[in-house]
Amino acid sequence: MVSSPIDDIPRTWRETPLVESAALSREAKCRIFLKLENMQPSGSFKSRGIGNLIRHHIESHAPGTPLHFYSSSSGNAGLACATAAKTLGYQATIVVGQNTKPLMMEKLRLAGATRVVQFGASWFEADKHLREVELANDPNGVYVPPFEHPKIWEGASTMIDEIGEQMADVGKPDIIVCSVGGGGLFIGVMQGLDRVYGPDSTKVLAVETAGADALSKSLLADKLVTLPAITSIAASLGALRVSETAFKHAQRPNVDALVLEDRAAAMGCWRFLDDERIMVEPSCGASIAVCYGNWLRSVYPDLTPETKVVIVVCGGSAITFNTIMEYKFTYIRGGEEEAEMEKALDAVIAGAKATNVKSHPNGDHQETGSLERAAAEA
Repeated sequence: MVSSPIDDIPRTWRETPLVESAALSREAKCRIFLKLENMQPSGSFKSRGIGNLIRHHIESHAPGTPLHFYSSSSGNAGLACATAAKTLGYQATIVVGQNTKPLMMEKLRLAGATRVVQFGASWFEADKHLREVELANDPNGVYVPPFEHPKIWEGASTMIDEIGEQMADVGKPDIIVCSVGGGGLFIGVMQGLDRVYGPDSTKVLAVETAGADALSKSLLADKLVTLPAITSIAASLGALRVSETAFKHAQRPNVDALVLEDRAAAMGCWRFLDDERIMVEPSCGASIAVCYGNWLRSVYPDLTPETKVVIVVCGGSAITFNTIMEYKFTYIRGGEEEAEMEKALDAVIAGAKATNVKSHPNGDHQETGSLERAAAEA
C-alpha cells in the first residue's frame, strides 16, 4: 500500500477505551458501554476533529511552512487546537472573551497555546477580533472553527471505527447516546455509523440541555433556528445555531433528540463521579443522566437487559471537584444529612423535566412532552 503524505503526520488523538459499566447498566436496566473520550490528550473528543483538521492543513502546505493556528474557543475546541498544534510543533493563538474564567485561561496556556488573547464581551466579539486583526496580520495564519468543517466531522467519526473493533465480540451497538452543541460530534457519529454499520442501522439519541437546545428547537420548527442566547450551565453545548449538516442528519428515522433540564445534567455529573470516579462537564453529564432518570427507557420502551447502548463520554476540561459539589448543593439543598440528601436526590430526578423530540419519516416533528412521570418511576 502506498501511503499518502498525511500518513506521515502523527495523529494527535488516541484510541480510547470502551468499557461496560456495571453501575450504569444496573440503573438503565440494559448494557451500558462507555466510550471514554475524556481520556483524549485535550480532555475531550475534540482532539479527534480539531487534530484531523490541523493535520489536513499541514499536509496541504509545503513542508516547513510556519503555520500558526487560531481558535476563538475558550473551551474544549481551543484546548484541542493548542494541544494538537504543540504536539506537531506549530504555534497556536487562542482568542477568548473577557468573561473567560482564569481556570480555562491557565489550562489553555498549559496545553501549549503560544498566546491567549482576551478581547470582547462575547464569543462573537472575540471571533471577530481573531478574524479581522489576528488572522489579517498573519499570512501563515489558519482559522480553526470549533465544529463546522468536514475534516472535523471526519476526525470525530474515527471513534465509530474503534467501537466497531471493540464490540466485535458482542455485536454492534443498538443505540449510541451523544451530546449535541454545534453538531460536530453528532455528525461524526452519524458518518461513522454509515461507514461501519450501514445507514440507519443503529439508533442515535442526541441529547441537549434546555437553554442550549438549538437542534431540538430546529426540529420542532422544521427549519434551522438561532437561539437568542445560551442560558444553560452546559456552556460547551452553547452553539446558538446548529450546523445545517447536523440538522439534516437529525431528521433521519434512526435519530431521536432529547432535551434535559440543567439540574438533570448536573445530577449526571455527580452521580457519574460517585459511580465511576470520573469527572465530566454538564454537557457530558446530560448524556450520562439518561441512565439515571429512566429517560432512556422513555425514549426506547423496548429496551431489554441485552440491549447494547454506547454513551460517548465526551469529557470536557471546564470542571473541578468543587464545581460538581456546588452543583450538588445547589440542586439538593446543601447542608443536609446523608439520608435527607438521598431523599432530595430522588426529588431532583423525579422533578427534572425532559422533552423528547421525535423525528418522523414524513418530515413532521412532534413534542412528546414532559417525562416527569417516567423519571418518578425510576
